[in-house]
Amino acid sequence: MAKRSNNEKEQVCPPASGSRSPCAISNMLDIFGDKWTLLVVRDLIFYGKHEYKEFLESPEGIATNILSDRLKRLLATGVIAEIRHPQNRSRKLYYLTARGKALLPVLKEMLVWGEQHLPEVTDVMRPIFDRLRTDEKGFAREILTNLSAWERQYLSQSQSQS
Repeated sequence: MAKRSNNEKEQVCPPASGSRSPCAISNMLDIFGDKWTLLVVRDLIFYGKHEYKEFLESPEGIATNILSDRLKRLLATGVIAEIRHPQNRSRKLYYLTARGKALLPVLKEMLVWGEQHLPEVTDVMRPIFDRLRTDEKGFAREILTNLSAWERQYLSQSQSQS
């Protein structure tokens, strides 16, 4: 490796406002770097969950205080948004923003990595992995179409009740 002269200064961009590092991976870890946050995103993308109680029913058994915290974090970072449930205004529905939907390829690659390196723990995601393997683009289109259909139904109902 070439030695740096004393006249060369390392170029480092300043961290984004409120972040600890200029590194994109570091900043992503600030949002997603725990064992629960990406599972909430997974449930929204792959399993069509939108309600607090649905997230609680996931097999990992997230605690209510952790789920509340992770939903707040995802809301604050613009990964998800919320609306009042049209049939019960005391309940909220959560949905992915464009920023959240952009995580689909990230989750897909994590799934592929898990299949290759942790095959003993991937059975629960097997149907999703098989669909991605046989028709990746078609399955991604189907997921995004389903998310858009949900949004058309619930966001229009929410706006008409406002």
